[in-house]
Amino acid sequence: MLYAAAIAADEPSRIGFIVSKSVGNAVVRNLVKRRLREAGARSLQKYGCGFAIVVRALPAAAAASWDQLLADYDAALEATMKRLGTRPPKAASSGSNETTQEGTPRA
Repeated sequence: MLYAAAIAADEPSRIGFIVSKSVGNAVVRNLVKRRLREAGARSLQKYGCGFAIVVRALPAAAAASWDQLLADYDAALEATMKRLGTRPPKAASSGSNETTQEGTPRA
């Protein structure tokens, strides 16, 4: 499941993940989390600014291959963004020293 909300257009996008124990043991949950994190990093190239995204992994994610998980993530993101439809995506600037890749301020 994927949820998205528009935030200020000049703010970097943020992505959060929810992977509960129903997905599997710690090893399986961490694998799913790493795969979702990579899929999220790829989506930041297209939606780098102005969105808050939350991904909730369902138990079926444990048995999904990388290609299947990526395809499901991309399809859910595109459908959610189409429904949101507030503004066109802006790519994140690659030379920003003010925030981390995840969009959180540096200490």
